Amino acid sequence: MSLTIRLHLAAASAAAAPRPASRRRETGRAKLRNARPGAIYHADPLSHLARRPKMLGRDAVRTSPSSVIRSSLIDPDGGALVDLVVPERDRALRAKEAAALPRVGLTRIDLEWVHVIGEGWASPLKGFMREEQYLQSLHFNCLRMPDGSVVNMSLPIVLAIDDGTKDAIGSSRDVGLVGPDGDLVAVLRSIEIYKHNKEERIARTWGTTAPGLPYVDEAITPAGNWLIGGDLEVLEPIKYNDGLDHYRLSPKQLRKEFDRRQADAVFAFQLRNPVHNGHALLMNDTRRRLLEMGFKNPILLLHPLGGYTKADDVPLNVWMEQHSKVLEDGVLDPKTTVVSIFPSPMHYAGPTEVQWHAKARINAGANFYIVGRDPAGMGHPTEKRDLYDPDHGKKVLSMAPGLEKLNILPFKVAAYDTVEKKMAFFDPSRAKDFLFISGTKMRTYARNGDNPPDGFMCPGGWEVLVKYYESLQAEETKQQAAVLST
Repeated sequence: MSLTIRLHLAAASAAAAPRPASRRRETGRAKLRNARPGAIYHADPLSHLARRPKMLGRDAVRTSPSSVIRSSLIDPDGGALVDLVVPERDRALRAKEAAALPRVGLTRIDLEWVHVIGEGWASPLKGFMREEQYLQSLHFNCLRMPDGSVVNMSLPIVLAIDDGTKDAIGSSRDVGLVGPDGDLVAVLRSIEIYKHNKEERIARTWGTTAPGLPYVDEAITPAGNWLIGGDLEVLEPIKYNDGLDHYRLSPKQLRKEFDRRQADAVFAFQLRNPVHNGHALLMNDTRRRLLEMGFKNPILLLHPLGGYTKADDVPLNVWMEQHSKVLEDGVLDPKTTVVSIFPSPMHYAGPTEVQWHAKARINAGANFYIVGRDPAGMGHPTEKRDLYDPDHGKKVLSMAPGLEKLNILPFKVAAYDTVEKKMAFFDPSRAKDFLFISGTKMRTYARNGDNPPDGFMCPGGWEVLVKYYESLQAEETKQQAAVLST
């Protein structure tokens, strides 16, 4: 599979025609605001982009008056990054005020959405969606801004309440949000309550209402029949106290880190499996190509999703330990890689959800997004087939409204080269020499204590997986013994 990039090129005829001086003074971003060029596909499109190494969004690397070099990060959606965490000096007063308000209880997933909204991952969204925003997201996958432009917003970010909570709120304009542990975590102001049509939401988000959709079963089916939207104020930064909070960098913190590293390009990669050498080959090859295009210091954002995932997914702490070993073993260069956790819950909603994943990384400063086969997809819950066409995710990203400034980089296919004894890009001319090791097969190896072929994954990373599956088997044996003894 060749890499694909969406470029933002003015039509040649328009470029050749004379323009008034006032039009010539427009910035590149303003010129493109109302344009929607189609995707451009090339056998080697990165070399094509090399003729235009200037970054989208901000200008190329520049020196500020204080001589601090800043990275060439594209602007966040809406032009300014949303930060809804109350300043420390005001927290005691806001918490006192919140204690007197009607309360809305949050589930663990609701709290993750408070985290996502509060740090600006969903910029320009400033709270849980009111009905107008919800309908735009549900039916158009985007929000229209006051200036007429659109930003991508493919997933409704909403908070459900039941009849009893609605009655308790009464005519109050503001409510306090209480976390699963009973602590006040946020205030929702100027609220709007509207009906929660679950069937419509499920059908339009997943394209099916088949039973067995993990996020639906976990977060929508048991939720209330009302949605409450409003402006969010987060009383203090969300922490999980699980030993991984230092990995949870906000968009603001990531942008600061990219500036510190003097990045002139940022390419983001989200995995749903441990990093094997094929993934590393893709990431390292992408950086090499960006360097060939003229970028001086492209930085990789290795960004696993850290919110809700279905029960049979590898736990986050195992992912992070495995990713850490990949850097320790030198498979990825720590100097050019930032490992962080993306706090969003996972929907498994395929082409609809992958737009959200890409959009959120824009707000963190990424201007390249690597997308693989069947991104955010899963097996059909009741039939033996994929729920979504495996190629539709990357195609949708190349056309999605509001993502024009993001360059989409679909996977090259990597497999184990049995001749070279290493992971390599698949060569159709000698297909018989390649062994495809799926995520399922990889997990089977680890579960059975078998080693994959040499060169498939770094030893340290593989050891993490083997230990995880050994712990699962030990726990299963313990539970079976307890049942038998009972």
